[in-house]
Amino acid sequence: MHATLTPVPRYRLDPTPEQEQVLLSHCAHARYVWNLAVEQHGFWSRHRGGAPGYTAQCRQLTQARAAFEWLRAGSQTVQQQALRDFAQAMSNFFAGTHRRPTWRKQGVHEGFRQVGLKPHQVRRLSRKWAAVLVPKCGWVRFRLSRPVPEGVRSYRVTRDRAGRWHVAFAHVPAPVPGPGNGAVVGVDRGVAVSAALSNGDLLKVPGLTPGETRRLELLARGLGRARRGSGRRARLRAALARLKARESDRRKNWVEQTSTILAREFDVIGVEDLRIGAITRSARGTIERPGRNVAAKAGLNRGILAGGWGMLVERLEHKAPGRVHRIDPAYTSQRCSACGTTDREARESQARFRCRSCGYAGNADVNAARNIAHETRLVCTAAGPAVAARGRPGSPGRTNREPQPVLLS
Repeated sequence: MHATLTPVPRYRLDPTPEQEQVLLSHCAHARYVWNLAVEQHGFWSRHRGGAPGYTAQCRQLTQARAAFEWLRAGSQTVQQQALRDFAQAMSNFFAGTHRRPTWRKQGVHEGFRQVGLKPHQVRRLSRKWAAVLVPKCGWVRFRLSRPVPEGVRSYRVTRDRAGRWHVAFAHVPAPVPGPGNGAVVGVDRGVAVSAALSNGDLLKVPGLTPGETRRLELLARGLGRARRGSGRRARLRAALARLKARESDRRKNWVEQTSTILAREFDVIGVEDLRIGAITRSARGTIERPGRNVAAKAGLNRGILAGGWGMLVERLEHKAPGRVHRIDPAYTSQRCSACGTTDREARESQARFRCRSCGYAGNADVNAARNIAHETRLVCTAAGPAVAARGRPGSPGRTNREPQPVLLS
């Protein structure tokens, strides 16, 4: 599936039951049009000629709307925008930045995008509530958790697996300004400690409580015994989705707060350049001949993904563009931050590091974070600390990409 704008805190929609049915029909139409485009591009090959582009698909959509009343009953702008999103997804695929767009599934990919938003189509109702005009649906209320950015021209409506509706407005936020004192910090990401800083701080993603974890296990056990298609199975799936959504919300909130604090307190931020997709790849093997330590590897993968490794760096690069440096992770956890000696036996345990050369002892994650900070200073010194801190062109670690819109709440 095409990777869209970066998901960050959104506004909670509060549709009426009638409005919810219209929103679900918009999601179904957008998903149907997207899947038709995927099937169409999967059928075409270089021997049959080029696949139809966005303009040709829009003409085909007009013909389909004239032929099918159920499709004509939906919003044409919603359906056309699904085709435009697919065209952008294919462009990203051919550019090598994203994977090939795949099928969208009911209950998983529920959402649509609306463009051409006018200022008068978003209005404030009270101190806590506002409303947005949705095609074929009218004014839909949403929780005004923060002011709506000025000058927004599009928004996306989504429904998560827990049944909650959200609206997110596309907006390019201003970067978070740094302190201007040239402070450098190294961030080491781990499983037991989500993020260890070179100043000694140990940060942990707040997950589910022990009681919530126990309830999650009981619900999963009940779901395995429930009959497919039964009402009990649907209720168990909804309860599971609500618990997992709560865990995801806490992780996203932690990432937002942590990335903002780091962007405000430090001018230069060093992180390890990790290939998270390769790290979390499943262990090799088959059902007949499974790989070694498959269960342990699966648990490690869950811990890495629950720690929000990729999300933290992504949000740091959004909030501090040009000030985030990706450092080669080789030997950062085996090298002593005091004397620079590399010794694979120096890490006595997950949390304990003791150098056999100089005698330095301390937290292993903090030691790795200090090595990352040291490497970051060396990179900054090569191009000039002031240049790197301001993120000017030519500084190491600069992405050379324009700021992209992100979904703000």
